[in-house]
Amino acid sequence: MKHDQLNPDCVALRPAETVMRLARMGSFHQSRLSFMRVLLRRLKAENWRFERRAFEIDENSVGHAVYTMHGPSHSYSLVAFAHDLPPEQRSDRVIATAWDTTFALFDGLPTEADITRLSQNVPLQEAGRVTTSELTVSRANRSVRLFDHVVDCLSRGEQPEAADVDAVGYLMRTTAVYGSGKLGAADRESIADRPEFAAPFQAEMLTVFLIRGFVLDLVEHLAARKGGAGAVKLDPAMRRHFGIGNSTGLGMAPFLLNHPILLNNWIKARETALARVRSLPVISTTETEAFLTMLRRGRRNVDDWHSEHPLQCDKIDGLKADLDRLDAHLASGALTAPMPWDALYRWAEGALSFEGQELLVALMMEPYGALVDDLPNQMSADEGAGFRIDGSMTAAQLRGILERDYAWALKIDWDSPESQAKAWYVSIEKLEPRLGERHLEPVAPYEQPLAPGRDAALLFRALDDEADQTRVADFLLRHPEHRHILRRVQIVARHPYAEIRDNTVSADILPIDLLRAKLSFFGACHFDPRSDRWVRINMFRNAPFPHELAEMEFAGWTYPALVEVPV
Repeated sequence: MKHDQLNPDCVALRPAETVMRLARMGSFHQSRLSFMRVLLRRLKAENWRFERRAFEIDENSVGHAVYTMHGPSHSYSLVAFAHDLPPEQRSDRVIATAWDTTFALFDGLPTEADITRLSQNVPLQEAGRVTTSELTVSRANRSVRLFDHVVDCLSRGEQPEAADVDAVGYLMRTTAVYGSGKLGAADRESIADRPEFAAPFQAEMLTVFLIRGFVLDLVEHLAARKGGAGAVKLDPAMRRHFGIGNSTGLGMAPFLLNHPILLNNWIKARETALARVRSLPVISTTETEAFLTMLRRGRRNVDDWHSEHPLQCDKIDGLKADLDRLDAHLASGALTAPMPWDALYRWAEGALSFEGQELLVALMMEPYGALVDDLPNQMSADEGAGFRIDGSMTAAQLRGILERDYAWALKIDWDSPESQAKAWYVSIEKLEPRLGERHLEPVAPYEQPLAPGRDAALLFRALDDEADQTRVADFLLRHPEHRHILRRVQIVARHPYAEIRDNTVSADILPIDLLRAKLSFFGACHFDPRSDRWVRINMFRNAPFPHELAEMEFAGWTYPALVEVPV
């Protein structure tokens, strides 16, 4: 069924005050709309062709490789450089100066001269420079727990233990995937008109997808060089259990605050997909079976989810209990009710935790590619379009927007120390955003404008003495310190999901909620917070490899396939 065949009494989108709370956003899961899945659907549908053009790496893991995907109109090549990195130099910090592997995604087919140029710059990362022929620059480090162990096993003709693989889930983890003009790479605007890049972060996702293939090839190559004729390759089923890890900290946290229109478009697409599914009047037998299959696969994915962080462990335990409740409710005939998806979601609001509710939201989309797969092309944004301030708006109109969209912020006692306990700033030493203790550290003079709730309340207070008909332009001439938040308020008036409706500098802020919300849209799973400020994830686990695109099942590769038990 397509969205033009829906029940005319369509279910409304969930309101922003429900969705845009950090506790809920920190419970988001990957879905059909996630950027990794969008990428692989396109690669398969358009019959993209994979080619390993070069693999010149020695037994010391030094050399380069070129992996190319050929599409209908363009080819893109991952140029990978492998390095012999001493263990003491291995670091995930952005200020690191050496990595096990470094990469660039080249627009087209690189010549020998291009590879030479890249070899002199890409391994240096921030200290080097690339050109507009490159779309991304990246780097990755080996898993200390697993990389050498897998090489050793394969070199002896043995497969690694499945439990060891599942406990880590990756052989390397990226510490940055830069795009959009970083280090001289092409600006997004220069490639945004290409269909394959219409959805957000597609060049970055393609980079990680090809990195994963390279890493698995590298491990098998090193095992063969070490073990000779006795070495073996990874079992194909086990091979697909490896993803690419990523360590993400506070450096990513401000992204959602700094890109309000983009955030709105991501959330709006997800909420539109949910509303379309909830508006379906009936469920076919095929759709029911597809949903129940994905539910079973989703449960197995949760069973494979491990974390050492107490907060996440509690959420996983709660999610498993949610799935038990969901199974019992479905067994009672829930999917035969009128407007079954709407009824199921409304039940979940009262019966399940945020983790359970948001996993259900993702699972409900699974049978309905024809209904929701058009939405990712609406998830990009022209942030510049929101920059212009409407100076003709009156003070009365501005107050009305603040009272409507920032009511949550106007209720907060901003004079309370707990309400402004934190301050966002950029560390000169680490070159990364940090969240400092405002009342204990001298960070206030360096604070970044990442407390929109507080700033909206200050703007509202500043309007007290303004006549209703005062124009915004005249107000800002006298109070330019409010320009940044006034612009943001006008953006939120047009884009309701553009603002996170929580205090981002409170004493109890959990930055990992921001990280998880963004990473779920990438398609990450198995979130493993290492503190309240950084998280490890897995990307493309269970996905096909570039050479398997044509023949592998795609419907729900993010969830592990079920083992068929012979009857």
